[in-house]
Amino acid sequence: MKLTKLLGLSAAAMLWASGSFAQEITLKLHHFLGAKAPVQTQMLEPWAKRVEELSNGKVKIDIYPAMTLGGRPPELVQQARDGVVDLIWTLNGYTPGLFPRTEVFELPTVYNNDPAATNLAMRDMFDKELKQEYEDKGLEVMFLHAHAGNGIHTVDTPVHSPADVKGLKLRTPSRTGAWVIEALNAQPVAMPVPELPQALSKKVVDGALIPWEIIPALKLQQQTQYQIEGQDHWRLGTSIFQVSMNKAKWDSLPDDVKAAFRKASDEEWLKEVGQIWRTSDNNGIKAAEADGNELITLSADETQAFKDAMQPVVTRWEDEVKGQGIDGPALVKEARELTAEEEKNLASQ
Repeated sequence: MKLTKLLGLSAAAMLWASGSFAQEITLKLHHFLGAKAPVQTQMLEPWAKRVEELSNGKVKIDIYPAMTLGGRPPELVQQARDGVVDLIWTLNGYTPGLFPRTEVFELPTVYNNDPAATNLAMRDMFDKELKQEYEDKGLEVMFLHAHAGNGIHTVDTPVHSPADVKGLKLRTPSRTGAWVIEALNAQPVAMPVPELPQALSKKVVDGALIPWEIIPALKLQQQTQYQIEGQDHWRLGTSIFQVSMNKAKWDSLPDDVKAAFRKASDEEWLKEVGQIWRTSDNNGIKAAEADGNELITLSADETQAFKDAMQPVVTRWEDEVKGQGIDGPALVKEARELTAEEEKNLASQ
């Protein structure tokens, strides 16, 4: 009996050493959209599954949508920073000015219409220019990404020129979005996107700057009549999102688990994320048109008129970050060059 017990303990020790009995690391990922939104079903769930598989089952990521762990969307960064949750997916613009260097990729005429190229350009610039502003806030970035870009949604106003937007109250997700709206002589109204349907229905706003992707999830086709974008899907800037982990939690993970997260968030994944958001955007506008909405695609001249109106936004951002010791013009130049290079690389593949 003693020999049997000894053999059993020995076998258990071997299984433990091999990882079969290793304790599973369970992490909580919190975000602000619903469980059926494309961001969860098409991006966060597949990414979490990749991490779990690459870690050989050592990691389990539980996703909590729609702020089910409490708080409001602008509090997600603080929740991750304080360790209330382990991981977040959030919009950088909900904490304006907190990630100023990353903001360069939101700017109109820096972002054009390619989320995958933007994702890759941010990766190219990350270690040199962006990383520190996350680490200083107690965050370890898993990946950054853009959506397909901010189009104009209006309740009942067709738009073909900057003059058509004058005086409208438009929802914006970020301070750069607010500057875009002000450059068009319209009135920005800041609010998290889950609050937009009620704001539209109560006429608090006349429209919004958001991508098409979110239309079905929030049923915006029922509260708007027009969606407006420039030639070749040109948009009025974009929004930047982050999937980040509490830095102390990251530092506590074994090296092989860290490697699983890095592999799951690699260059190929960023390309896939760009395609996910482009496809979701296409599906969103199809839903709106199927409901009777009109997609207005600006002509080349009309698009150029909006681009001309956007230049002061870039200058304003450059002046704003100068006070923080940031060389804005150099970052704009680098972001444009890296994005163009990644666009060329993607086109050749």
